[in-house]
Amino acid sequence: MQKLRGIVPPVVTPMNEDGTVDFESLDKVVDHLIDGGMAGLFVLGSSGQVAYLTDEERDQVIKRTVERTAGRVPVLVGTPDLTARRMVECARRAVALGADAVVVTSPLYALNDMAEIEEHFRIVAAGVDVPVYAYNVPVRVHNYLAVDMLVRLGKEGVIAGVKDSSGDDVGFRRLVQANKAAGSPLELLTGHEVMVDGMLLLGADGAVPGLANVDPAGYARMWEAAEAGDWVSVRDEQDRITKLFEIAFVPKGMSGDAGGIGAFKQAMASLGVIASGAMPAPIRPLDDSCKPAIEGILREVGLLA
Repeated sequence: MQKLRGIVPPVVTPMNEDGTVDFESLDKVVDHLIDGGMAGLFVLGSSGQVAYLTDEERDQVIKRTVERTAGRVPVLVGTPDLTARRMVECARRAVALGADAVVVTSPLYALNDMAEIEEHFRIVAAGVDVPVYAYNVPVRVHNYLAVDMLVRLGKEGVIAGVKDSSGDDVGFRRLVQANKAAGSPLELLTGHEVMVDGMLLLGADGAVPGLANVDPAGYARMWEAAEAGDWVSVRDEQDRITKLFEIAFVPKGMSGDAGGIGAFKQAMASLGVIASGAMPAPIRPLDDSCKPAIEGILREVGLLA
C-alpha cells in the first residue's frame, strides 16, 4: 500500500431497527465517503461500534465494504481483541476478506506493561503480510502508547503508522517531532475532529475524524487547502466543521458510546445517507427531541437545505 496521506474516516456501521447491520445503507456510506474525497476507509473502529458486533458481523462488514469500495481507496480494518494471538486471528480474517491494512490497539482486558505491549505489536505484525497501524486510544484500552516505542517500531518496519486518538496534543506534537528526527518512518494520523487544522500545520499526515461520516467534502476541502499551504482557508473550513461538531453536544445524559455516534448517525439519516440512526443493543437510541436541533445545525453549516 502506498503512503497513506489525507482524510481516512472511521466508517460508521449503519443498523436496522431490529439491531442487524443495514448493508444497503453501508453501501451508501462507502460511496458518500469516497465521492466526498476521502483517501481511505477505516472500518471496525470506535465510530463503527466494533465492540458491539459479533465476529460474523465484523466479517460481513469487512467483506461488504471491500466489495463496494472496489479498489477505489485503501480499506483499513480494526482488530480489537484481548491479546496478540487473538488479534492475529482477527487480522488474518480481515486480510483474507480484502483488507489493505490493519489497525491494532493495545491488548484489551489484559494487564500488560509497555515492554509487553511492544512485543504485542511485533507478534501481530509478524502474523500478517499487510501494513499494521498502531491505534493510540487510551480512553478505550487504559494505556498510552509511548513515543519512543512507536518510533522504534516504525524504524524497524514493524508498524507503518499511528492513529492517535489520545486527545493529547502535546503528546502528538512530541510524536511528530520524534518521528521527523528519526527520518519519518511513521505515517501519523490524528483522530481529532476539531483540531485537524492545527495537527496538519504541525506535520500530521492526515486525520481520522468520525465527523467526516457526516461531511466528508468539508474535511477534503480542508486537506486540499493544507496541501496548497492556504492556512486561512484551512482555518475557515475547520471553524465551519467545529460548528457542525455541535451536533455531538445535542444529546444529554447519554453514555459515551451513545451520544456522539448517535448524533453522527442521526445527522447522516437526516441527510439521506443512511436509513435510520438505529444503534446496536444495549445502546439507547437518541430521543426524538434531538432531531430538530441536529437538523438546525446541519442547516447552519450549509449541509441541509
